[in-house]
Parts: sequence; C-alpha cells; structure tokens
Amino acid sequence: MGRWSNTPYEVESLKRITIADLKKLGYLQPNVRVSQNIFWTNQYGERTGAITVIIDTTETDGYITFDYTYNQSKKVNYKVRLITRPSNLGNSLLWFFVCPSTQKVCRKLHLNSGYFLHRTAFSDVYYEKQLQSKKWRGWEKTFGSYLDDKLYEELHKKHFKKYYNGKPTKKYLQLMKKLNARKAISFEDIERALLM
Repeated sequence: MGRWSNTPYEVESLKRITIADLKKLGYLQPNVRVSQNIFWTNQYGERTGAITVIIDTTETDGYITFDYTYNQSKKVNYKVRLITRPSNLGNSLLWFFVCPSTQKVCRKLHLNSGYFLHRTAFSDVYYEKQLQSKKWRGWEKTFGSYLDDKLYEELHKKHFKKYYNGKPTKKYLQLMKKLNARKAISFEDIERALLM
C-alpha cells in the first residue's frame, strides 16, 4: 500500500489572489460593493478553478469575502480584512490584505489546505529556490545567467527604459552585467561542470 506524499508545496505553484490582480480587474476601489467571479486557467487556457469574491470597501478599509468549493466537496466562505496605507510617493493609498490566520499585512494570499492565507501560515510551503539542492544552487549561481532567457525578454519589453535623463537606469545596468557575464562562460566550462 502506498504512503501519503510528504513533499512540500512550492509557493510558485499555489493558486493565489493578489491586490495587483484585483486592481487590474477594477474590483478594488474605495466605496464600492462588488460581487464577481475569478477564474484560474492553465497554460492551455483551460479553467482549473473558480472563486466568487464579494468586495465591500469604505474610503480606507473594507472586507473581501471568499466563497468557493475546495476539493470538489468542502464549501468554504470567510472574510479577509482590507486596509490601506499611504503610498511612499504621498499621492495615494495602497490596499493590503490582513491575513486572518497570521494577522500579517500582505499583498498576496495563497491557497493551501483549503484557505487563502499569507504563505507563512503554512508549515509545508517553500519557495522553489529553498527546495533546490546545494549542488543545483551552485550550478545556478555559476551558470544561471547563461541559461536564463528571461534576461533578453526583460531587456526587450515594450516599456523598458534603458536611459533616464541621459544616464543608464539601474535595471538596465544590472541586466547588462548579467548578459556580459554570459560571454565569460564557455561551452567547455559547462561541459566540465556536467562531468563533475
């Protein structure tokens, strides 16, 4: 007879609800009451989950009610407090969740064990990097920039600014440093590391 898996979950693979997504959808505004459905899809566009959210806000705080079925059998309905804090630019208010379990103020809630909570509320949830072996982390540190295609994607994004006020931006300089580090790595270095 098989045993239950004790493999920890990766934060990146969990379903989540973020303040940024709620704002992008137009659901999170002061003095509103909104009831909407949110859907998750996989890489092929197929629906993998759905949830009903009811958002009720005042000028500076409010609640979001989550209503959904977990594991096709357990009905779940609970409220999460919403609060605002002044922006560091001083021109607006930023919205945050208050985790019902840890009371931590956060901008993302992750689904695990049937509830959307702050990631620290779960004892078996880790970032992908935390689960990598020591050897793999060393490999990634040495050859990561060589294998990372996201560097070029970042560099060629539609609104990426390479210069501001005639000077290169910090982000541009960081990307160029990583891309130039690629040139120092030869195929022989990679081959040698694989044989070790």
